[in-house]
Amino acid sequence: MRRPLVAGNWKMHGTCASIKQLLNELAEQALPDDVDVAVFPGLIHLQAVGAQVAESHLVVGSQDCAVQLEEGAMTGETSALQLKDIGCSMVLVGHSERRQLQDETDSVICRKFIAAQAAGLTPILCVGESLAEREAGQALVTVQRQIDAVLVELGVEVFNNAVIAYEPIWAIGSGLTATPEQAQEIHAQIRAHVAKYSATVAQDLKILYGGSVKAANAAELFAQVDIDGGLVGGASLNAKEFSAICRAAGN
Repeated sequence: MRRPLVAGNWKMHGTCASIKQLLNELAEQALPDDVDVAVFPGLIHLQAVGAQVAESHLVVGSQDCAVQLEEGAMTGETSALQLKDIGCSMVLVGHSERRQLQDETDSVICRKFIAAQAAGLTPILCVGESLAEREAGQALVTVQRQIDAVLVELGVEVFNNAVIAYEPIWAIGSGLTATPEQAQEIHAQIRAHVAKYSATVAQDLKILYGGSVKAANAAELFAQVDIDGGLVGGASLNAKEFSAICRAAGN
C-alpha cells in the first residue's frame, strides 16, 4: 500500500515573516496521520523552516540541487550534500520551470537525480507535457522520454528511492487542471511503463499529480487509483487550503 504524499512547492515566494506565520497557521491545522507532508521553501529559507518544524512531522525539501555532489567552484549553486547537511530530506528535480527558464536538459536532470540520491535525499522527478505536445498527441511520448532519461540511464531500481510528479505544463499556475480522468490516464501509463522493467518497483512507486491542485478538486484527483498525492503550488501558501488538500489525500 503506497502511503500518500502531499508536497507544497513554495517557489519564489515568502519573506521570513510571512513564512513564519504560514508555518504557525499550518501547525494549528489538523493534518492526517496517514499522509506524508512536505514543504519546499526557497533556498534562503530552508534552515529557518527546518528549525521551526523540527518538532513536527513535516518534511523539508529543496526546490533544486547542483549537478555536482560535492562542494566546489560552482558560484550560486548548492550541492545535495549541503542540502542534506542542513536537514533536507527531499529535492525537486526537473520541474518544468527549471526546464523552461533555466534550459535544463534531460541529461542535466539525470545528473541532479544522481547527486540527490548519492547525498541521501529523495528526488521528486517532475515530468509533463506542454499544451502543444498534448494537442499533438505527444503527451505520453514526452513524459516517457523524461522518465527514460533517468530509468534507462540508471536502471529501474533507482525508483525504489524516488517519487515521480506528473505536472502537465499547461496546468501549472494557469488555473487549468487536468480532469481526474486525464490525470489518471497518464499516471497509469507511467506506472505501466515502469512495470515493463520491474512490476515490484512500479507497484511501490509514488506518482504525484501537480497542476493547479486545490481543495476543491483534490479529493476527486486523489481518488484515482494511480494518483498517490499532489505536488501543490499556489495553494500550499494558504494553510487552510493546503491542510484541506492533505486531508483529501488521507481520505
